[in-house]
Amino acid sequence: RQPLSPCVAGERLCSTEEATAGSGTYTRHGFIFSSLAGCLERKNEDNELPVVSVVRDSESQLLPNVGAVVTCKVCSINSRFAKVHILYVGSTPLKSTFRGTIRREDIRATEKDKVEVYKSFRPSDIVLAKVISLGDAQSNYLLSTAENELGVVVARSEAGMQMVPISWCEMQCPRTHTKEFRKVARVQPQFLQT
Repeated sequence: RQPLSPCVAGERLCSTEEATAGSGTYTRHGFIFSSLAGCLERKNEDNELPVVSVVRDSESQLLPNVGAVVTCKVCSINSRFAKVHILYVGSTPLKSTFRGTIRREDIRATEKDKVEVYKSFRPSDIVLAKVISLGDAQSNYLLSTAENELGVVVARSEAGMQMVPISWCEMQCPRTHTKEFRKVARVQPQFLQT
């Protein structure tokens, strides 16, 4: 048995001439690929080809998957989308950050053509979103806030105060009483994180 080496989902491990595909792998075009993130394990059985499998270590990284509700922080916005860092999947903190994108058309369920990103999110807002498609090494996870429960949960005003939601599209600074537009989440109790 050789020492375990880490691998990521979709990583090409070796050719099917060198080994047999075991659990946590799949074959395509004569190569064995990892089907999950974990550690590569190679077991030699008698004189036959070694069996290559990928085992999830108990400390393996929890990954955001499609349909998961994630908590993220807005890093930048433009007219077409908001870029975010995913911090939690459900209530589990991630060991490393994943990048996500909330496109303009995925911010609301209705009147998608009238949505303006800067009236929905601002940098450093904390947002609840749902993963709608997986990213890869080059691209981001695509996220949606198109449900009532999703959207901004924590926002700070220009005065540095945590703002209070006053409607589904506005939050107010308790100190200055300035109102700012946001795509406000109607937070369900199970998503409240203190």
